[in-house]
Amino acid sequence: MHFTDIFIRRPVLSVVVSLVILVLGLKAFLSLPVRQYPETQNAVVTISTAYPGASPETIAGFITTPLEKAVAQASGIDYMTSSSTLGYSTINVNLRLNYDTSKSLAEIITLVNSVKNQMPADSQASVINISIGDTFGSMMLSFMSDQLPANKITDYLIRVVQPQIQAVEGVQNAEIMGEKRFAVRVWLKPDKLAAYGLTASDVSTALTTNNYLSAVGTTKGQMVQVNLLASTNLQSVDAFKTLVVKASNGAYVRLADIADIELGAENYGYKVMSNGKSAVMISVEVSPSANVLEVIDRVRAVLPGIQRQLPQGLKGEVAYDATKYINNSIGEVESTLIEAMLIVVFVIFLFLGSPRAVVIPVLTIPLSLVGAGIFMMIFGFTINLLTLLSLVLAIGLVVDDAIIVVENVSRHLEEGKSPTEAAIQGARELGSPIIAMTLVLVAVYVPIGFMGGLTGALFTEFAFTLVGTVVISAVVALTLSPMMASRMLRSHHDTKSALERRIV
Repeated sequence: MHFTDIFIRRPVLSVVVSLVILVLGLKAFLSLPVRQYPETQNAVVTISTAYPGASPETIAGFITTPLEKAVAQASGIDYMTSSSTLGYSTINVNLRLNYDTSKSLAEIITLVNSVKNQMPADSQASVINISIGDTFGSMMLSFMSDQLPANKITDYLIRVVQPQIQAVEGVQNAEIMGEKRFAVRVWLKPDKLAAYGLTASDVSTALTTNNYLSAVGTTKGQMVQVNLLASTNLQSVDAFKTLVVKASNGAYVRLADIADIELGAENYGYKVMSNGKSAVMISVEVSPSANVLEVIDRVRAVLPGIQRQLPQGLKGEVAYDATKYINNSIGEVESTLIEAMLIVVFVIFLFLGSPRAVVIPVLTIPLSLVGAGIFMMIFGFTINLLTLLSLVLAIGLVVDDAIIVVENVSRHLEEGKSPTEAAIQGARELGSPIIAMTLVLVAVYVPIGFMGGLTGALFTEFAFTLVGTVVISAVVALTLSPMMASRMLRSHHDTKSALERRIV
């Protein structure tokens, strides 16, 4: 007895097999994350070093170049880019696709520390950050005010808004763009400096030695312990104004005598605009493994509460939302999927002529497409444009097996056999050919999944999703289709309608 006979003689078994495929496939599709493109581990390590007051040439020669030479020795680097601006050095190290980020990061940190003694004495320690996945935010929140300055907006966002957004499940980082952090700005007057015989370095030394944090400690007696407190740092503009820069013969030169002091921002070199107005933005970056649609929905859920807490005069709104483009792209593919299914059904009806015969291969299409979700979950794929594209392409492939089963059973019916005998004989004849056809299609598409580089990373999910769909269609064609043919098809001599005679 051929293995296909079991499913024809035991229809409940074939129905159960199809239902298992349907249930597992639906469960897989409901749990798969949704992305615009397949997930890739394109990590970028950023090395930032500040040297206040240094020219771009000095930054490039004494900070950027030594760091680049050291970091270039790390493994897993694809390419590096750097920029040297006034007082700041930035090196972006792009790692190879899907390379072990932990290994590269550890090597880069070690190499950066190895050249620390070569850096200028006044330069700050290098800050190393790593970003994995999308380096551009999936959502941009804009905060604007006609009454509050940018430094006050930034301070509020850092203290109140940023922690709430970063606490949302799936958010990798909430980066503030165009920030203006509070800083005391001391604008020196050259003529006053010359009159008092001072230089800018004298002022810098006075600020350093008189404005610092110090832990005093405690004093202990036999029965008493007292914590000692001392205010060693300046905390207001007035305190900076009274800071003594020079003392001579009982006369004091204070900072207010030689400079204008104000509470401003750390940096005035750039600003962010939204709808033509100055703004401070928060870029919401989603974790690579998270479902971007679900994460952005969670962020939108907390936005009303954030907006209600905003100070008077501060307005917050969504400036950019990537999920709109993702939903539109997926919607276009889904409409193409439906159109392709309708066209295939119409063509099948034109060639087979019988509505009964059309039902059998038509059921194969959704069952095979849903069953492909099982393979997608096993391999850790996501629902994205390329996996949906493979499902669109698979529509024309998955019906072939079922169509040839129906045609072969119909041939035996025309020879005078009963529906059950025709189905058994037809399925036996096509068992090996269907398996061979499936293996040929698998052999065609599997090599695409083993390609390297960015092309391989993008089309691996495409290839294996298509292979999974074809395999499921073969299973359905050997189990469900013969059983349905034995129950639904009848002798053409007795049951041909006028429409069937016209079409066929």
